[in-house]
Amino acid sequence: MRRNHEIDYKIYGEEMQCVEIELDPTETVIAESGSFMFMDNMIEMATVFGDASDRTEGFFGKLMTAGKRLLTGESLFMTTFTNQGGDKQRVTFAAPYAGKIVPLDLQQYGGKVVCQKDAFLCAAKGVQIGIEFQRKLGTGLFGGEGFIMQKLEGDGLAFVHAGGYILERELRAGETLRVDTGCIVAFTQQVDYDIQFVKGIRNMVFGGEGLFYAVLRGPGKVWLQSLPVSRLAAKLSSYASSPGKEEGSILGGLGRMIDGV
Repeated sequence: MRRNHEIDYKIYGEEMQCVEIELDPTETVIAESGSFMFMDNMIEMATVFGDASDRTEGFFGKLMTAGKRLLTGESLFMTTFTNQGGDKQRVTFAAPYAGKIVPLDLQQYGGKVVCQKDAFLCAAKGVQIGIEFQRKLGTGLFGGEGFIMQKLEGDGLAFVHAGGYILERELRAGETLRVDTGCIVAFTQQVDYDIQFVKGIRNMVFGGEGLFYAVLRGPGKVWLQSLPVSRLAAKLSSYASSPGKEEGSILGGLGRMIDGV
């Protein structure tokens, strides 16, 4: 038997996805602020300070939870959506940028999944969204995600979002995967996460891939994204600061002359 609320869902779309959550009477789904899209008439929305799970805690407990959320770059508040009617009701949440929504049944993964700080979208009530400190100093300083990642704990459904295409890999015991630090979406709690220097001075200076990459060691499951939002933002920023760059140095200049730029 699950302790968390049991919710049904359907994911719509390809590149710009949204997830529709179907709630039975009295069932609740929790979500990050800003992910709401639309809902049926009998869904009641409420804003909660700190953790929106079923944990009973006093004011100082809620204050500590809210502070931890700030460390992961999230808001102090979460939003709950509860079916107050007598029939099934639906509420829909949208992804913040192009990519995929990944459903995670935490019961299948030992009750815990570690993910990047801004990956969480929504979850069944009872799922706890906390912080996961990296135990190794080098991983925290150079791992791209810093000392802190998000952890999702419970036995219900949770949904995370990532950019581009999502690739799932099941690692055997001792199997190692070297990954760009920004491409990690999530991994199960058995996976060991570390960082390594890129070998070779030429690779470090001229490779354009940074000085470090992440090392994921099994057993366990990992989810990877093909387009981290930081990479997309950097590319858009470079084009914005260099108009006509994509047209080539010669043709770009001729085009700007013709356009009178």
